[in-house]
Amino acid sequence: MTFLFRKTFIAASLSFAAISAAQAQEAVFVAPNSEVGIPTLDPIRANNLGRGTVLIFDRLVSQAADLSYHPWLAESWEEAPDGMAWTFHLKKGVTFHNGKPFDAEVVKAWLEQFKAAENAYMSEAIAEVQVIDDATVKFVMARPEPNLLYNLSSSYMSVIEPESRAALGENFGVTEAYGTGPFKLESFTIGQETVLVRNDDYKWGPPLAKNVGPAKIAKLTLREIAEDSTALLELKTGGVDLLLSVPADLTTEVEKSTNLVVLTRPGEDVYYMPINVTKAPFDDIRVREAAAKAINQEEILASVFDGVGLVADTFLISALPESHVSDSARIHYDPDRANTLLDEAGWQMGENGVRAKDGAPLKVSLWTQSDSIFRRLSEVIQAQLKAVGIEAEITTFDSSMIRDQYKTGNQQLAVRSYNWDNADIVDWFFGADRLGYPNVSMFNDPKAEELRAKAMTGSKNMEERVAHFTTYHDYVLTQFPMAPIYQPVQAVAYNKDRLLMPEEINAPGISTVAIMDMEVKE
Repeated sequence: MTFLFRKTFIAASLSFAAISAAQAQEAVFVAPNSEVGIPTLDPIRANNLGRGTVLIFDRLVSQAADLSYHPWLAESWEEAPDGMAWTFHLKKGVTFHNGKPFDAEVVKAWLEQFKAAENAYMSEAIAEVQVIDDATVKFVMARPEPNLLYNLSSSYMSVIEPESRAALGENFGVTEAYGTGPFKLESFTIGQETVLVRNDDYKWGPPLAKNVGPAKIAKLTLREIAEDSTALLELKTGGVDLLLSVPADLTTEVEKSTNLVVLTRPGEDVYYMPINVTKAPFDDIRVREAAAKAINQEEILASVFDGVGLVADTFLISALPESHVSDSARIHYDPDRANTLLDEAGWQMGENGVRAKDGAPLKVSLWTQSDSIFRRLSEVIQAQLKAVGIEAEITTFDSSMIRDQYKTGNQQLAVRSYNWDNADIVDWFFGADRLGYPNVSMFNDPKAEELRAKAMTGSKNMEERVAHFTTYHDYVLTQFPMAPIYQPVQAVAYNKDRLLMPEEINAPGISTVAIMDMEVKE
C-alpha cells in the first residue's frame, strides 16, 4: 500500500512539474492599440496588420536596426546594373506549417496572388517571375524599383502558403493561416486575441537574431486591449507579461513598479490631425492652414507626453531623408498666421470666442478613438483650436471601429497615428485611389498625383527616389491635408520576473528578431 501511494505521489508530482514547465514557457503580450480590431492576419488582404502576422509568416529579406538589409528566406540576391532584374537565391529545407515545401515555385505563386491585392503596389514593378531552379528565382522588372528590398522586408510582403490561401479564400488569416514562421496560428478572435504556438521545426530565423529557431517561447497570446491604462493594470497585476506599446504619459507609472521595465527605442510613429479637404469649411485652404497652425506641438509634447519624444513638423519620421523638406513647407504653431487667415476667409471672431460667417458658427467635428492617450490629446487640440476661434466637438469611436467610420468620408478633423519607417506612407495616406481609409483627408490633388506617380514609379535608383519623394512630401504639406503633431519614442514595458529580454535587438522594432531571442523565466 505504501509503495503504491509512493508511486502515485511521484507520478502526480512529475505530471505537475511537466504542467508547470509548460506554463512557464507561455507568455501573454498586449498588442499596440493601433492593432486593435484588425479583421485578418492575411498580409495580402489587410490594410492594417497585427504582430501575429510577422510571427506566422517570414519574409524574403530582413531589416536591421540601422535599416540595412539582410538575408532571411532569401540567402542572397543580385540586382542587374540597370535595375531591370533581381535574382534571389532561396534557403533550402524550409517548410510551411502545413508541410508544403518553400521553393521558387511558391514565390511565383505567392506573387501572382499578391498582384491582385490591397497592397499590390509593393510588387507592381515586377513584370515577370522566372523560376530558374527550385532555389533560384528571377524577378524581371517592368521598371527599376529602388525600394524593392524594403518592400520584401515589410510585413505586408510576408510569404504565405499559396495553395491553402487559394482554397480558404477570405478565411485564410482568420480561421487558418499557414506560413513558414516561428509560430503557428492556434486561434484568432477578432478584437480580442491571437493565440500562437511554437513551430518546433523552425530553424531558419533571420540572422539578425541570435536564436534562429525554434523560439524559446512555447505559446504566445497576443491580447487586444484598447485602453492603455487597463493594459498597464494587467501588467502590474500579472495578467500579462509585456506591453508592445506604452504611451509616454504612462512610462513613469511603469517605472514605479520594481518588477517592471520600460525599454525604449527610436520611434516609427507620427501622431497627426487629418483634415478632410472636401468638407466645408476645410475645402478652403486658408481654413485648413489656420487649423494646422493652431496646433501647438511644443505644448503637446510637454503637457501630454511629459517631454518624451519629439515634435513633428512634417508627415514623416525625422530619421527619413525624405522628411528634409523646405523650411516653408514645415508646419509649425503660428497663432497669428492662423487668426489672419481666418479673418481673410471671412470668419469673424464672436464675443463668445467662436468665429462665425454669414450667421453660422465655425463649429466642426473632431473624431478620435477610445483609448486614453487619444482622448487626452484630442482635448488639448480642442482647446488649441478654440484659441483661434474654431469650436471642435469631440466624437469618440471604439478603437476597433474607427477605421470603418473613416470610410464614410464624413469626418472633418481627426486625431490619429501611424507606424511606418518608409516614405511611401505619404502615398498610402494621400493617394487619390484610397479615399476614406487610409486617405482620411480625402485628398485628391492633380499636382500631388503627378508627383506621387514620379515618386512611386519614376526613380532609377535610391538617390532619385529620395529626391522625388521629398518633392512630393513637400507639396502635400503645402496643401494642409493634415497637421503634424508628435513623434513618440518606441516603448515597451515588461515584467522582468517573467521575461528575459535580449541584450541587443538588431531590428527596427520589437518583432520577430526580438521575440526569437526572448525567454520566459521558469
